[in-house]
Amino acid sequence: MKKLIIGCAILLNVGCASVQPTNFEFIDLSHPIPTFAPSEKDVTKPDLSQPIDNSTPIAGFYQQAILYPTDKWATNQGHFNSRGILIQEHNGTSFNAPNHYQNNEASAEIDAIPMKKRKAAHQLGSEQLTGNIVLIDVSNRVKAELARNDGKPSSNLKVTDFSDRSQATIRASDVRAVADQITEGSWLVGRVGWEQFYFSNTEDWDKSQYVNGLNHPGFTGEAIEEIIKIMNEKNIKISGIAADSFSTDSGQGAKGSDDNWSNAWPAHVRLYQRDILIVENLTNLSLLAQQQGDCSLMVGALNHVGGTGGPARVMAVCEGQTADNEQVMFKHRHR
Repeated sequence: MKKLIIGCAILLNVGCASVQPTNFEFIDLSHPIPTFAPSEKDVTKPDLSQPIDNSTPIAGFYQQAILYPTDKWATNQGHFNSRGILIQEHNGTSFNAPNHYQNNEASAEIDAIPMKKRKAAHQLGSEQLTGNIVLIDVSNRVKAELARNDGKPSSNLKVTDFSDRSQATIRASDVRAVADQITEGSWLVGRVGWEQFYFSNTEDWDKSQYVNGLNHPGFTGEAIEEIIKIMNEKNIKISGIAADSFSTDSGQGAKGSDDNWSNAWPAHVRLYQRDILIVENLTNLSLLAQQQGDCSLMVGALNHVGGTGGPARVMAVCEGQTADNEQVMFKHRHR
């Protein structure tokens, strides 16, 4: 889907004489953010015994989000409700800005963007937060690996293997297979089918099926290398990568070679220094995979000054069949 067509037909509705009326389908790719009341002992900490509505904790890098009691502003016709929220930048469906990781001299590659010039959240433009989707779908291979253990993930590699040597993750060959679709500003979206384990009813890494002892599928180090090769071959830059997994990096990639995170996080270490974004913890990629037309990604990113990332409302907008009438038609899909 051309960004120009989206801007003309949907946003501006001007100068569109040559654009054919089209059905557009919007798919919400974002998990809801669980929230909890603040602890009485420390209002900066969540009280997990007091969830808001049907919230259940998620495993992530930081504490759960806190939603503070309602402040009521009265008028003669009723009152306004307003709440405060305390939320970490990198929990749940979230985007990462290039300033999220600071490379040392050894990991900085040729022409790496210096840290002082890497973009913070407020410096990201709409062009970089949108782009044509190139879907890489390995969910069937992941499903086959899970079937070895009755559909359940195990942190034991002998039971379910999602290491970088496994085919049940995103490999270099998967990236190369879609090389002809990768263009300037594209978003590479990896579907591994891991979203089903997102709500594991625990924030404990050791108990969460989603984290699974950092034995989960994602973009392997060799896949990241292949992305960089393709960009160099075509002299282009993609906007970002995204996936329905814990860290976008595979679990083994995130873990690295020892307990000190040595040689870890290849997607983060290598892509930020090239001004490429990362979006983690997507959902509803099964709906995206069903689309027959072109799709574009829209990352609703917080515009907070100096931010290293933040919660994101991520949408896919997909082009359907030409409509019979002259009205642009919209369909919204979410779960």
